[in-house]
Amino acid sequence: MINTRLSVAIHILSLISTDSTLSSEKIASSVNKNPVVIRRISSDLKKAGILTSKVGAPGSTLTQDPSDITLFDIYKAVHLEKELFPVHDNPNPDCHVGKKIQNTLNVTFDSVQLAMENELKNKTLQDVMNHLNK
Repeated sequence: MINTRLSVAIHILSLISTDSTLSSEKIASSVNKNPVVIRRISSDLKKAGILTSKVGAPGSTLTQDPSDITLFDIYKAVHLEKELFPVHDNPNPDCHVGKKIQNTLNVTFDSVQLAMENELKNKTLQDVMNHLNK
């Protein structure tokens, strides 16, 4: 199952880009997630250099203009799994499908993941914000 960390991270960054004083509680109310989830994802974004904050001061700020932050940058910051579509372990090697399914799916899934990553590299946070403001 694909998790929602990327969409939550984009939601967080979209909010922060319009109001850098928002607390994790206020962001959580918009995202409809627990503030702890918001703080964890925000921490990942800070580690990746996308967000910054000051100790003792509320809110966070983007380190770059939204037009310079690609969705791939955000994806890399919050994506925990190495593969978008992992292949199941231990298929039966005595089965004519089982003995070849992992390699076959890896080739296909690798090309799909590469296509997805290339598309994310061509979209920015600003693109998302522009669409939100339509």
